[in-house]
Amino acid sequence: MTDRIDVLVIGSGLAGCSAAIAAARRGARVVMVTKAGRAEESNTWEAQGGIIYRADDDSPDLLAADIFTAGAGLCRPDAVELLSREGPRLVEEILLGEAKVPFDRRPDGALDLTAEAAHSRPRIIHRADGTGRAIEESMLSAVRREPNVTILTGRSALDLLTLSHHSRNPLDIYAMPTCVGAYVFDQASRRVDTLLAEETILATGGLGRIFVHTTNPVGACGDGVAMAYRAGARCLNMQFIQFHPTTLYHGGERFLLSEALRGEGARLVDGSGREFMTDYHPDGSLAPRDIVARGIHQMMHETGSPCAYLDISHKPAAWILERFPTIAGRCREAGFDLTSQPIPVVPAAHYSCGGIAVDGEGRSSLNRLRAVGEVSCTGLHGANRLASTSLLECLVWGTRAGGAAAEACRSGADDYFPEIAPWQYETEPVDPALIAQDWLTIRQTMWNYVGLVRNRRRLDRAHAILRELHMETGRFYAKAELGDGLISLRNGVQTALVVLLAAMESRESRGCHYRTD
Repeated sequence: MTDRIDVLVIGSGLAGCSAAIAAARRGARVVMVTKAGRAEESNTWEAQGGIIYRADDDSPDLLAADIFTAGAGLCRPDAVELLSREGPRLVEEILLGEAKVPFDRRPDGALDLTAEAAHSRPRIIHRADGTGRAIEESMLSAVRREPNVTILTGRSALDLLTLSHHSRNPLDIYAMPTCVGAYVFDQASRRVDTLLAEETILATGGLGRIFVHTTNPVGACGDGVAMAYRAGARCLNMQFIQFHPTTLYHGGERFLLSEALRGEGARLVDGSGREFMTDYHPDGSLAPRDIVARGIHQMMHETGSPCAYLDISHKPAAWILERFPTIAGRCREAGFDLTSQPIPVVPAAHYSCGGIAVDGEGRSSLNRLRAVGEVSCTGLHGANRLASTSLLECLVWGTRAGGAAAEACRSGADDYFPEIAPWQYETEPVDPALIAQDWLTIRQTMWNYVGLVRNRRRLDRAHAILRELHMETGRFYAKAELGDGLISLRNGVQTALVVLLAAMESRESRGCHYRTD
């Protein structure tokens, strides 16, 4: 099946929803696809802490200063200025006004503002400890009210369509490198659809699942980065992977214990109850995330402890249960009482500060391709993201990219669509055990050699392993029967290589890229 649309949005989190709404309201016909079975399943849904708004004594300059400080000298000034100026206004207009997200309020009706690490003001608004879920539900409801938007679930994007790679006209290789849509795999029918689009917006989220320990949902394996890289788009700052310092250390999965806990007074302690983070930074437990994560890592290394502990038990139990109901419930399920004991924690891969390089309207280096949210690199985060800027970035750039994409469609300045080569189906069976083992190799390699602490020998070892696996996966993919597991594996190993190569090229320690050599 071949469909031609105005704007194709790949991803259904806050960034994708913002882009779809903005494009539809400017008259564009929008198709939003997600590989999840439910559109709600996204990185946004998992977000706990909150989103930046503004404190009573706040200003764009104060917010910008905090972003610059956290970003370790690598933040793009115009991106910081844009978010600091436009972000709070869009929160008020879209999230509070139009979507009516039910953020927590004080008894007097004012928004409940909380502090988070490295913020100079308490400017974070939230919905208990499930802010992302509240935002996602409200924004998806808004998307579904737009008659110009069609949502397709259970669709895995395979590859971006470009003039250079997929046009049947051989002379298109001389044209400007241009994206004209995507091949999309329908998981139910096992059919590959050709979705031609005047503008394509990637909003595919994160890549944390290429590491052993991560806070990211199951689908976050770097699909957007892999597709863009194969298509020839510029990717930037991929070495800067932020590891969240505090995830619950219990069982196989890692449940995030929000930074808001430390913002509200939780203390990081070692097995003897000593607050060790003041050894590494004057702000102690409220130091920037990369410093806290490495501090925990160093403490574990020096003491031989398998974890650190997060203690908020000095706060009233009733207040803890009201402020952090989700976290308290998950801790209780694991056998821990947040109100009365320290909780075991370890760092885990949480956020990619880099991604597809874009400008203030989400434009990538590939014509007619935009990227928004975590899959993009606006330059806002620099070498280390300030807490709660991510959801705000999704809102700001999603809105701007969607609006700009619709205007580009309306202008008709570049509406060329080539004849695309049909998808070639293959039939070789796929052994799930092989996919599982390859994923184990990727995750163990990235965690051990390209994790919190890196050096040349570790990176060289990872390069040898991942390069071979990448070639093997490519050969197998060319002959195998399609399935979402194989598609994710192909994208995962490609994304892992992109992160690794960036880490190898960046020889200085900066932000959340830390080298011992």
